[in-house]
Amino acid sequence: MRERDRQSRPPAQALWMLHPGHVYWVPATLVGSIALLIAGLSLPILHTQQLVFWKQTYSVWTGIIDLWRLGEYVLAVVVCCFSIAFPFAKLGLLASVWFGRLHSERRAQLLHWLGVLGKWSMLDVFVVAILIVLVKVGSLAKVEPRVGVYLFGSAILASMLVTMYIDRLARISLAAASRSALEVVEAAGER
Repeated sequence: MRERDRQSRPPAQALWMLHPGHVYWVPATLVGSIALLIAGLSLPILHTQQLVFWKQTYSVWTGIIDLWRLGEYVLAVVVCCFSIAFPFAKLGLLASVWFGRLHSERRAQLLHWLGVLGKWSMLDVFVVAILIVLVKVGSLAKVEPRVGVYLFGSAILASMLVTMYIDRLARISLAAASRSALEVVEAAGER
């Protein structure tokens, strides 16, 4: 970037500074989403029962550990990435977009990639739902969803909603900055 372009660029500002009316709602939603995510990962998501003798309850954590113990390393890593690493990384990036002093172009880039990757957010909830349906088909086995799957789904939904909300606020800021820049150019042209 040329020096003149850098000098003409407005200073980077945090999104929360540009939208002070939303200073409590967005962080509260981010913290709530993190709390729901931790609870959803820790609490049981499934309870299985086969005949009368075999009962097992699974959480996302225990499911990943069991996959690893069974030698299903690739599947364990995929589930770990999509169920644990990606949601926490997404929430961390959202926090940096909200609190970090970013230029509007950089903020737009981060939000674009969060939107693209966010489409995969519900993958693991979908996998659990398919597992429940498949096992319920068998007459000898019974699978019941537990509170963890609902909390996990709620965490993913909350993060998707706060992503859309932050994206909307960023677009409003970008439009306002563009109008201000246009007014400056027009005022300079009138002189």
